Amino acid sequence: MGRNNEMKLGLYLAWAGYHEGAWRDPSAPANGGVNIDHYAHLAELAEGAAFHFVFLADHQGVIDHPTTIARAARNDGLEPITLLSALSSRTRNIGLVGTATTTYYQPYHLARMFASLDHLSQGRAAWNIVTSAMNSEAHNFGDKELPDHESRYARAKEFVEVVKGLWDTWEDDAFIRDKESGVYADTAKLHVLNHHGNHFSVKGPLNIARPPQGHPVLVQAGASAAGVAFAAEVAEVVFTAEPRLENGKQYYATLKGKARAFGRADDQVLVMPGIVPIVGRTKHEASEKLQRLQSYTHIDVLIGAAELWLGSVTDLRSIDLDSFVPDTLPQTNSIQSRQKLLVDLAVRQKFTWRQLIHLVSDSRGHLLVVGTPEEIANVMVDTFDQHAADGFNVLPATIPGGLKDFIELVVPELRRRGKFRSRYSGQTLRENLGFKRPVNRFTRASGRQ
Repeated sequence: MGRNNEMKLGLYLAWAGYHEGAWRDPSAPANGGVNIDHYAHLAELAEGAAFHFVFLADHQGVIDHPTTIARAARNDGLEPITLLSALSSRTRNIGLVGTATTTYYQPYHLARMFASLDHLSQGRAAWNIVTSAMNSEAHNFGDKELPDHESRYARAKEFVEVVKGLWDTWEDDAFIRDKESGVYADTAKLHVLNHHGNHFSVKGPLNIARPPQGHPVLVQAGASAAGVAFAAEVAEVVFTAEPRLENGKQYYATLKGKARAFGRADDQVLVMPGIVPIVGRTKHEASEKLQRLQSYTHIDVLIGAAELWLGSVTDLRSIDLDSFVPDTLPQTNSIQSRQKLLVDLAVRQKFTWRQLIHLVSDSRGHLLVVGTPEEIANVMVDTFDQHAADGFNVLPATIPGGLKDFIELVVPELRRRGKFRSRYSGQTLRENLGFKRPVNRFTRASGRQ
């Protein structure tokens, strides 16, 4: 299944919105981070608009600087697998993408959890594979600091292979469940993994039937050299941050080329950059919405968010914020690709630190489009048509208000141009994304496909 001239859309499920000031918007419920009815409402809105999936980010700890915690609205959110399991009973078609780190989980845990979510949702689960990027996460698991960047990706690669092997423990028809004969499972169709590698020793078998999708969909967001190589080999959906069209086209071509080198077809690896749409019926109305959000955002939050996304290598409280951003910053062991993107953008635009910290608060380096439905659709269609994206992960600045604006104003414009669907085409997330169902590695090895 090719692109079919239609883009894919996901919803980034931030409880208040992607902007740092979003939680102060009157439309955002004050307790939205722990309110299942709120999350269900958002998922239902996205499903009603035929979005392909909702996407839930996560960190294993409080990642804010101590001076930021009091004013940052991200430290009381629900754990992804728990939340998505609940949403599986409140939705019917939309995919459920949960983030889980390969740095501080074990493969058996995640193989079982995502297999369970896939069964609960009848084939709508996806795993956003991340490597932890903050020392504050390391401190919660007995480590003084994170492993180095390359080591985290080496562990991640082996981790994913173990998980995929565990998902193949049982052949699709292994569970007979025949009450008359008394045979519950055909043990000839049970396979023990017996994995022994550099990072993991996992015997198996997994104690749950093979997921309905074979394997839940694999999502990944790395953009460093190690991240791109990992995505090309493993990922099926790649969530990127790239505000410039030319850079997006280059990334798209590079990733697809590397994926082809692994024998993978272009339509089996989807590039979906983030977009922050702020929609107004006029350009002025949209600009006013952004200005209002900026007025909600305290300087401590601006500084804290910028320090975080720049890799925690600069103390912005000791810098003249009206000085220009330098060409380079110290290398980080955190999110290297985002640090580079933000610094390159700031240098190209001749930004001061004050301008950069506002940009981070507004979009964190993603494509920010402030304008009318037609203007936002123009940017999305142009990015899609020029092969810089197969679709977008939509990051509304506010929720639910910004999401409703996008659905009511931008989605109809995309449909008018023939660029987005009006209904679901399949039963599982794989089917809706146009992905093939993976063959069980053990049946392939035996020739029983």
